[in-house]
Amino acid sequence: MHPLRDTILWASSNTTLRQRLPRLWFVRKTVEKFMPGESAEDALAAAQRLGTDGIPTTFTVLGENVTDLSQATAATAEYLRLLDRIDEMGVDSEVSVKLTQLGFDLDPEHTAMQVTRLAERSKGLGRTVWIDIESTGYVDGTLDLYEGLLKDGHDVGLCIQAYLKRAWDDVQRLLPYRPSIRLVKGAYKEPPEHVFTDKRLIDEAYLRLATNLVNDPDGRARRTVLGTHDTDLVDRIERALGEGAKDRFELAMLYGIRSDDQLRYARDGYTIRTLISYGDYWYPWFMRRIAEKPVTNGLLALRNLV
Repeated sequence: MHPLRDTILWASSNTTLRQRLPRLWFVRKTVEKFMPGESAEDALAAAQRLGTDGIPTTFTVLGENVTDLSQATAATAEYLRLLDRIDEMGVDSEVSVKLTQLGFDLDPEHTAMQVTRLAERSKGLGRTVWIDIESTGYVDGTLDLYEGLLKDGHDVGLCIQAYLKRAWDDVQRLLPYRPSIRLVKGAYKEPPEHVFTDKRLIDEAYLRLATNLVNDPDGRARRTVLGTHDTDLVDRIERALGEGAKDRFELAMLYGIRSDDQLRYARDGYTIRTLISYGDYWYPWFMRRIAEKPVTNGLLALRNLV
């Protein structure tokens, strides 16, 4: 693993730094690259701007590991209000949630009920709700909950991290239930026995998973979304899939990252979504964004300080 990346990921979960760093003006200035603001209206305004360029969006309300079920219920209510605003404004947007923000640490059944509420509201609006995968300690429980939702007929998507050595088996487990999968490389600091640590191995695992999902002979994956900013890897996947590849998968990139490439993909006829996050609980999420490209994004923070 990259030593600087490891340090940044450690900092993302450090309680003292979580309290102090968000107060620093240059940190807050750097955050502006990755999110349009802390309010839902900030996020919706950004979605409208992207929509004029033919780029739909996915929203995440930042937050995780709530300590009271009332906080989980409040998070669900915020997503329901957001879905109402999406419908009122006519923007092409979906939502993506973290289970720990919906009370998974406290009561998985309560969490499943909250996701069901969001899935039913999303279905009524012709949209899909997505579940963000979290660190390895949550993967088994997340898969169990997600599989149950699929068995009950809900149109829900799941994020899968390619750097997990178990990811291939997890995808094979889900395919019989027609999942929607957003494939990412992975952004948590994990024990090396659980993950591939070499970039080449991660890329190969990603390529193998992506082509397996798209080329499944029974077409069991409802949607395959490549959540990556690695345009070279996207090119490799497209070459492996052959003619008509871009019509068989979607792309997803984060707000503020490779914006020119996002526009290029949209103009070239790819289906691409921009993932927009908002809220005041941005520190751990922001640090994981820095860790994805520690040198480039770290220099951005340093430039803002200077």
